[in-house]
Formats: sequence, C-alpha cells, structure tokens
Amino acid sequence: MRDRGQPANLITYNTLMDALVKNQQLEKALVLFNKMIDIGIELNIYTYTILIDGLCKSGRLTDAKEIFQHLPVRGYCPDVRTYTVMINGLCKEGLFEEALVLLSEMEDNGCLPNAVTFEIIIRALFEKDENDMVEKVLRDMIARGLLNG
Repeated sequence: MRDRGQPANLITYNTLMDALVKNQQLEKALVLFNKMIDIGIELNIYTYTILIDGLCKSGRLTDAKEIFQHLPVRGYCPDVRTYTVMINGLCKEGLFEEALVLLSEMEDNGCLPNAVTFEIIIRALFEKDENDMVEKVLRDMIARGLLNG
C-alpha cells in the first residue's frame, strides 16, 4: 500500500491483525499490535477485542483478562462483542462463575448482552449439566425478546 502512496490506516491494521489471530499467529499479531502503538496509530475497542480474542484462543486467558480489565483505564468502553469474547474465553476455560459475574458487570455497565452472548453461556451450562440454569437463561432471553417463546 505504501508503494502506491496509500498509507495503512487503523482499518487496514485491524484487518491484518484479525487475519493473523484467525490463522493462529498470535505472536505476529502481538508484534503488529505493538508496531501500531509505536507508529502512533490510534487504537479502538475493535483492536483490543481482536487481541483479547486471540489471547483467549491461545490459552493466554490471564493476559486477556489483564488487558480487558485495563480497558477503562485506557479510555475504552467494552462493547457487546468485547464482553462476549471475554465471556467465551472464560467459559472455554471452565470459569463459568467468572463468566456469570462478567455478564452481570456487563449489564451493570449498560451493555446489554445479545443472543450470541447467551448462546455461549447456554453451551457452557449444558456442558456442566446445569439444565435448570439453562432453563432460567432461556427464559431471560425470551423476556428480552432475543428468542421466540
């Protein structure tokens, strides 16, 4: 792009970082992330969500949690996708209680979960044979209009 006089922008960098994460090249994604910071690219919540997702999928949940927890300090407000990615990472590691606490915090912060967020939680509940809790979550989804009863 630079060869043709078109400098890379945030969208270009986010797309490249997302592709690296999806191709299980987290280390290269981290190098790119740090390069973005070094050259003064103004990051956005989507950039951090990509990074958190990659860290979760690579088994680096502690790192993902640390970045997630520091988002407000950096001036970023997690959106529904960011929360959902983090909840998914917690559920994949069997940290169901933490996922439910994060779901509650999500709502307390004015970010409403969507059908995908609930689907992740329901899947985790089924895996733990928590069928009564699944029914409660499904009722909550119906009450929110996210699922037809």
